[in-house]
Amino acid sequence: MTGAGEDWLHDGLDDVAGAESVLWVRGVDYVGGWRSARESADRLNRALLGAGFELSAVRAVASADESGRGVVRLAGWPVTTDRLAVLLEALADRDGGGQ
Repeated sequence: MTGAGEDWLHDGLDDVAGAESVLWVRGVDYVGGWRSARESADRLNRALLGAGFELSAVRAVASADESGRGVVRLAGWPVTTDRLAVLLEALADRDGGGQ
């Protein structure tokens, strides 16, 4: 999953403080949880790209929690996440706030 070039690999957005700070426990399937989260993160990243966002500015990041459950976090620079919030608010307003 890439944006413009490969610079997003080293831009710091994947370094979510505290996200990976738990000790691994023998017997917990962290890989399975991460794999599930990765599929969801990839789907969200494709949607972000389709909406005109650069993955170097905002992206979904897959990880697993202490019990091995998949977790998807949104990481981004504030100006870009504000832009995403405006887009989502406009969508909610257009749809009457319903799901």
